[in-house]
Amino acid sequence: MPVAESSAPDIRIGIGFTPFEDRLDVIERVTQHAETRGLAFVSVAEAMSLAAPLVLARLAAFTSQIGLTTGVLSVWGRTPATVAMTAAELQRQSHGRFVLGLGAGTAPIAEGFHGTRWESPLARLRSTCLAVTALLRGERLPDPASQARPLGLAKPPDTRVPLALAGITDPSIRLAGELADQWLPFLLPPSALDRGRELLSGSAAEHERSTVPAVTAAVPVAIAENEATASTVAARWLVTYCTRMGPVYPRVLREHGYGSEIDALLEASSDPRHPVLPAAAERLARDVLVFGTHDDAHEVVGRWQRHADQLALVVPFATELDDLLALVDAAVTRRPGV
Repeated sequence: MPVAESSAPDIRIGIGFTPFEDRLDVIERVTQHAETRGLAFVSVAEAMSLAAPLVLARLAAFTSQIGLTTGVLSVWGRTPATVAMTAAELQRQSHGRFVLGLGAGTAPIAEGFHGTRWESPLARLRSTCLAVTALLRGERLPDPASQARPLGLAKPPDTRVPLALAGITDPSIRLAGELADQWLPFLLPPSALDRGRELLSGSAAEHERSTVPAVTAAVPVAIAENEATASTVAARWLVTYCTRMGPVYPRVLREHGYGSEIDALLEASSDPRHPVLPAAAERLARDVLVFGTHDDAHEVVGRWQRHADQLALVVPFATELDDLLALVDAAVTRRPGV
C-alpha cells in the first residue's frame, strides 16, 4: 500500500495487544514500527499466555520514547506487593515511561486459571489499588496479616507510576474516578464513554480530587484492505468477546441497546471458527470497533476524538505481521485532500 503524507494524530494514539496475541516477535516488530511512526504508547494485556510485565521489560530494552502500559493486569493473579515490585522495576527499566493498568479481570480466568473465587471483584480491585499505590509511594503495606509488622518496598521508584483502571460498569468507572490517573474502557460505544466521563468527574469531585482521570479508550481494530476482510475481522472480535470472555461484555453491550445485534451475530456465527458479521449486526461493529478499510482508517480513528483523551488501537489477533504494520501506517496516515 503506498504511504501518503503523514500528519500528527489529533489525540494521543497508541496500540494495544490482547492476551490472544502470543507471538513475541510480532509484538516486538509492531512496537518498533509504532515508535517509528510516532505513536504514543503500547499496552500489553495478560491472561494465560504471555506474562505482560516480562514482555514490557523486553520492549523497554529496545525502545526509547514510546510509553509502556499493562493493559491490564488482573488483580487476582498477583499479591499487591508483587504488583508494586513489578511496577517499580518496570518504571526503572523504562526510565519513567511505564503506566500500571489494573482490572478486576473475568471469572473464567480468576477461577479456572488462578484458582481464586471471583467474589466481590470491585472490593478486590479497590483494596489492591490502595495497597499498590501506598507501596509505590514508599509507605508500608496498609493491611498486613493479623499481628504482622507491615513492610514496604526496599526500593520504591524515583518516578511516580501512574495508575490506570479498566472498567465498563458504573461502579468500576466511579472507582477509577476516585483512585486512578486514567480510565481504560474497552469495547464500549462513544456514548458510553461520554457517560463514563460524567461518572469520573462526579466521583473525582466527591472525593475532592483536583483532577479527573483521562479517558484512554481501548478500541479493537478491524481495518483491512477491503470491506469483506474488515467484516471478517470485526466478526471475530465480536464473537470472541461475546462467547469466550465471560458474561460481562455481552451483558453490558445488551444494556447499551445492542441486544438484537448480538443475537443476529451469534445466529449467523453458529460455528465460532467461522464468524460472520450479518448486516443486522453492523451497527454494533461500527459503534464499538475501529471498523473500515485502509483508505478510510484515519477518518474512522478520528471519530473517537471527541470522546477520548487517548486512544489505544487494539490490534487484531491471528493477523499476519505485514497486515499489522500496514494497519499502523493506515491509522496515522492522512489521505491527500482530507
